[in-house]
This record gives sequence, structure tokens and C-alpha cells, in this order.
Amino acid sequence: MKRGFIAAMLCVAAGVAGASGIYPARPVKLIVGYSAGGPVDSAARIYAQHLGTVLGQAVVVENRGGAGGAIAATMITKASPDGYTLFFVGSPTLTMAPMVQKSATYKPLKDFTLVGLLNTYTNALLVAEDSPLKNVQDLVAYAKTHPDGLAFGSAGVGASNHLAAELLAQRGGVKFLHVPYKGNSPAIADLIGGKIGFMFDVTGSAVGYVQGGKVRALAVSSATRNPALPGVPTVAESGLKGFDVSGWFGLIGPPGMPQPVIDRLVGANHEVGRNAAYLESLARGGYAPSISGPTEFTDRLRQDLTLWSDVIRKANIEPQ
Repeated sequence: MKRGFIAAMLCVAAGVAGASGIYPARPVKLIVGYSAGGPVDSAARIYAQHLGTVLGQAVVVENRGGAGGAIAATMITKASPDGYTLFFVGSPTLTMAPMVQKSATYKPLKDFTLVGLLNTYTNALLVAEDSPLKNVQDLVAYAKTHPDGLAFGSAGVGASNHLAAELLAQRGGVKFLHVPYKGNSPAIADLIGGKIGFMFDVTGSAVGYVQGGKVRALAVSSATRNPALPGVPTVAESGLKGFDVSGWFGLIGPPGMPQPVIDRLVGANHEVGRNAAYLESLARGGYAPSISGPTEFTDRLRQDLTLWSDVIRKANIEPQ
């Protein structure tokens, strides 16, 4: 009788431990909304390696590319909220795609659990090496005397570098001619070849072209200079005061994730953010650490949604 009672109590204790056990108890899947080998995927894999070390479990990257991350985002809204399926999300997927892609039907502030920001990145404003445009003021002045005569390239309608250029036009009081491409690679090839006048590109990707003498960086889009291009001024320094555009990567999950799981991930992210090797990897890619929790993440998301909805409205960009 006594032996049976002890066995029963052990079973109850095991059941409770299993239900409320330490998270994570098995590998975690980290979804990336872009194909393998790109800048988002590369940043995600660096993060996954360090997060796995902190959590004591493997963090396995799974690529679900397409529609600027919208396919992956939609999948996340339907995943189990147990913390074993997470999304390494780039800001355009939450702040731009819902307003410019008909397929992005999710609501950024309602359909996810926002865990926290991870890092930020800036864009570089690029021209061909032999371009006569030497700075942002030259670019704006040329556009004023040649309405719709200065073409810029982007990764497609509604892409982050499309909207950054539209914001530049609105702040400078000018108009540019938009030439959308199927990705950044063909756009920068045409920039180098002189078929378009300028484009924005993620600084980490642009550095190689700048150092290789293929293009020149007139400015970076963030409020402060980027360590990867320390000699390049900001757009604000170049005359358009208040111009401050930076993208970010964040960690989100399905709606309804338990608070203890969120807290564990926020704490793990802060620990990752103190790792010297991780910080060095970010710097090499032109990224800056920006670890936060859900509140700060929500505030930043609201701010960016306001900014880009205004840009999209003024530019009359229709959902594709």
C-alpha cells in the first residue's frame, strides 16, 4: 500500500514537471522568411548559434522564403505557441509588407507575440563610381532640375529600398523615377552599369561593392554613421535634417506564448547581446546590437508603421 502510494506520487510529480518543465527541453526551430545564403539568413544563423549556446538546446534555422517574408509570417500565426517555433523577422515583413502586399493579411500588432528587438541595420545610398553626383545635395539638386529624370532601383515595389528612396524624395521635395527589379542583385548590376542613377542597399551588402571600387556611398540612412563605412556621412548630415531610417531584426512567435517562455527568451537575448564574438560578427555585417523586450519592440513597431504608412500614402503605392 505504502509502495503504491509513493509510486503514484512520483507519477504525479513527473506529470507536473513535464507540464511545467524548464524551457526549452528540446531543439527550437527558428524560421527565416528568406532563402538561404542571403543577408537575413546569414544574420539569423549567427544569432541561432549563440542563442542555442545560451539556451542549452540546438536552435535550428528553417528557411521559408517568398513574398518578402509574408509566407513565413503567415505560417507563424498558425504555429503552436509553445516557444518551439520562433521567427527571426526583418522589419520590412512587419512594417511594409502588410501595406504593399495583398498576400500579407496578418496584423503585425495583433497576430504575433513580440519577444524583442535583436539588432538594427542601416542602408547606404549608392551611385556608380563614375557618377557626377558627389553628395546628397547634388542628387536632390539634379532631381529638381530633371523631374522624373533620375531613376533609382529597388528590390521591387514596396521593398525597403524602394520606400527609403520615396522618403528621400518626399523630404527633399523632388520626384524620382522608380525602376523595380526582382531583387537587389540585378539592381546593383544596373547601377554599376550606369542604367540607373542611384539605389539604397543594406550597408553590410554595400561595403564589398564600395571597397571594390564598383560604387560610391553618398550617405547612410541612419541617424548616426555606420562603423562599416565610417567616412560616409548620414543623409541628415548631408542636408536633409531629421532623416533617420534604419531597419531591424527581431524575434517573434505565434500569438499566445506563455509569459515564462517570453521571459526566458528575453533574458537569453540579453545574454547573447553581451557576447563579444556575437558583437564582432554583427559589426562585420554592418549591424548594431539593439536588444530589447516586448514593450520597446511594440513601441518601435508602432513608430515604423506610422512612418511607412505615411510614405506609402503620399507615394500612392497600391498593394500588389
